[in-house]
Amino acid sequence: MEQYGFLFDQSRCSGCRTCAVACKTWNGLPPGPLKYLKIYEYESGIFPDILLNFHWIPCFHCESPSCIDVCPRGAIFKEDKFGAVLIDNDKCIGCRECYQICPYGAPVFESDKSGVKAHKCDMCIDRLNVGLKPICVLSCPNRALDFGPLKSLVNIYGNVRDLKDLPDSQITHPAIVFKPHYEKKLLVTYNSEKARKLMGISSPIAKAATYQAEKELIGRSRLILKHNNVASLMYSTRNDEG
Repeated sequence: MEQYGFLFDQSRCSGCRTCAVACKTWNGLPPGPLKYLKIYEYESGIFPDILLNFHWIPCFHCESPSCIDVCPRGAIFKEDKFGAVLIDNDKCIGCRECYQICPYGAPVFESDKSGVKAHKCDMCIDRLNVGLKPICVLSCPNRALDFGPLKSLVNIYGNVRDLKDLPDSQITHPAIVFKPHYEKKLLVTYNSEKARKLMGISSPIAKAATYQAEKELIGRSRLILKHNNVASLMYSTRNDEG
């Protein structure tokens, strides 16, 4: 079996969520928490040294998927053509053991009710079988995504397998390579602490933003991949701009 996988170029991602909408549309998913891929948006740093982070999280179809071994009904398996990790919904009993052990929280559920069956990204295997790429990859307007044999992706884009704030890749060996954000560079050097104080004097908005960051009052100031309920999932993956 040749393992196929994804590229996520974080430096190109603008958080537009076109890929997420395309995924929902292609798979006929209703509005709500059935999201085969999720876009997480959160802030880090303290004004004026801030960064808006975007993370693209589908199922990464790991080379050593922990979800397979933990499923009590054998409902999760790795198919042998592309290396996709799939769920047999006829066998799934909704125990959520797969969700508990997956470091990326890939399995999703339509509600919090007990026994609701798991769903997740299936690598668009229906498209792969007819020679097409996953719909998320083709829909990205900024070309932040790519797909193909994992070895080919490594040869083209390099072998960066970890990304800031994500779980260690050695846990499950996800089938993905990353291109991280470019490092921020100061064109004009300055003292951040002094700048905050001066801007706080002249601008109540800047002062309020600094206070919120220092007191951790910003709603989404870190990446949370695992959620206790669907309300938390929806809050963490919503688009505030529309």
